[in-house]
Amino acid sequence: MTTASRSNRTFWRFILNDTTGFVIKRLGQAVVVILGVSILSFFAITKSPGNCFSELRNNPSTPKKTIELLEKQLNYNKSDAEQYLLWLQNTLKGNLGVRCQGLTPVTPLIVERAGNTLLMSLASLFTTWLLAIPLGIYSAVKQNTWSDRLIQVFSYATQGFPSFVLAILLLMLAQNTGWFPVGGMTSINFADLSPFGKLLDIAHHMVLPTLTLTIVSFAGLQRIMRGSLLDVLRQDYIKTARAKGLPESKVIYVHALRNAINPLVTLLGFEFGGLLGGAFITEFFFSWPGLGKLLLQATQEKDTNLVMAGLMLGTLMLVVGNLIGDLLLKAVDPRIKLDDME
Repeated sequence: MTTASRSNRTFWRFILNDTTGFVIKRLGQAVVVILGVSILSFFAITKSPGNCFSELRNNPSTPKKTIELLEKQLNYNKSDAEQYLLWLQNTLKGNLGVRCQGLTPVTPLIVERAGNTLLMSLASLFTTWLLAIPLGIYSAVKQNTWSDRLIQVFSYATQGFPSFVLAILLLMLAQNTGWFPVGGMTSINFADLSPFGKLLDIAHHMVLPTLTLTIVSFAGLQRIMRGSLLDVLRQDYIKTARAKGLPESKVIYVHALRNAINPLVTLLGFEFGGLLGGAFITEFFFSWPGLGKLLLQATQEKDTNLVMAGLMLGTLMLVVGNLIGDLLLKAVDPRIKLDDME
């Protein structure tokens, strides 16, 4: 067999692979979903009364010709359908347009703010899982002991605790002790710091926002881990493994945990999809320059290009998160068929 024919067979074996076919199908579905969301979102914005120049129109000191020139520059003088087609055409080329305020490009602003939000959200996701998974396993293994009850009391208390109240309490702690910055992402002298100093400065400012998100998210994840592992530990094959004399650590961490982790893998996909939108309240209270505050301001100003960029990025994250969750679920449990997830 020649090298060319071998390469050809390898290529078609890859294309016909179940996982590859599943990914291709899901990406095709994602295109339809994103297109549908873009249409609904765009017309919801444009059909609502006024536009981002409405306040300027109400200001008698602003020349009408200036407003008309700005509206023409942003295609607001065209019909809604024409505006959408122009927006879609530019977006497919990688051009997200400009803001109404100052006519600055949307792309670098969205990238910067989304990066700030992702930095805080990923730090929170990491710390949440780092705490919740071991404590969930410990509570399941030590079920009904005093330590398990103590963890469950803390879990129930934090699950129903409003995030904005927690943020206010932590801000009061920062003001009264001076241990942490009250708000913002960097210090005043940030530009003068060394690269390592800048990293430490951002990390210092991240402590309280990350702690807020972690405490709020910890409870649900810990309880899911505990409940899932308890269900698996009651299964017959676990009883059989114990009857064979296997060490308890091997029964739990090799046989039980692998099946108990499945609900958490699915949850991880949803959490990845919600990384950009789940930190808005925390961003607001800690003055974190993230995407949530920016999109709220853009919505109030009816800045179409900026709002659409944020919504499309959030939709893309949700689609990718669900796909990652399904693939991870297949990886940790080979018994699962991807066709059943369609």
